[in-house]
Amino acid sequence: MTTPRVITLLTDFGLADSYGAMLKGVIAQIAPTATVIDLTHQIPPQNVAAARFQLMTAYAYFPRGTVHVAVVDPGVGSQRRAIAVELDDGILVAPDNGLISGVLQTKRPQAAVVLNRPQYWRNANPSATFHGRDIFAPVAAHLAQGVPLQVVGEAIAPDSLVDLPLPAWQRSGNTITGCIQAIDHFGNGITTIPAAAIAGCQWHSTWGDRLIPGAHTYTDVPVGEPLLLVGSHGWVELAVNQGNAQQLLGFTWGSPLRLDLS
Repeated sequence: MTTPRVITLLTDFGLADSYGAMLKGVIAQIAPTATVIDLTHQIPPQNVAAARFQLMTAYAYFPRGTVHVAVVDPGVGSQRRAIAVELDDGILVAPDNGLISGVLQTKRPQAAVVLNRPQYWRNANPSATFHGRDIFAPVAAHLAQGVPLQVVGEAIAPDSLVDLPLPAWQRSGNTITGCIQAIDHFGNGITTIPAAAIAGCQWHSTWGDRLIPGAHTYTDVPVGEPLLLVGSHGWVELAVNQGNAQQLLGFTWGSPLRLDLS
């Protein structure tokens, strides 16, 4: 495997504080020539499901060997494991809370370790509340420098990794059911229904007393009106032309959605 030289960061740390910058500082001390790219630091606080989706949809756009650091960690300091997982084209470094399970739906782990080797941490006494700075970032930097996965931690069974399952989409006759798996910055509700499920069909939904049409793009409906379309991520999304669908319709993560086909 090519030595990783790119590191991505995904957190719920926000932009108002210096937490995200601290991760970059720690990485720069260990791997000063690595390219560090922010996926996002704006995951809603403690929302592991939102982080799962963002990592899953971004993963394929990075070079082989990229080290992905994902820290949305409501269990920080508890007995949850800190892990690194090697795939055929990259490495994931994260808490073992289901955050990486979206990527693992399509990528088979080659190896996984629990990060229990303090010599690869920032120091031997990490903060109980900031493993991103003290464990995940330094381990990722060492991996980016070519340290083998098996050196930074003790091997664990890949099938022991925590899953964060979402209800699978289902079709019954001319009805497809799914749920909202993510909500983006624009307030679009991204569902678990893939584009392939509605290919070649006319489709619509109802939300309360609203009939919501299937469309090709946002401007297919008047400004302020809701619609359904396939987003650039390849999933059906619930949107509003020049508006915020979450505010208009009141859905949240996990809200069910039914499509009717014709």
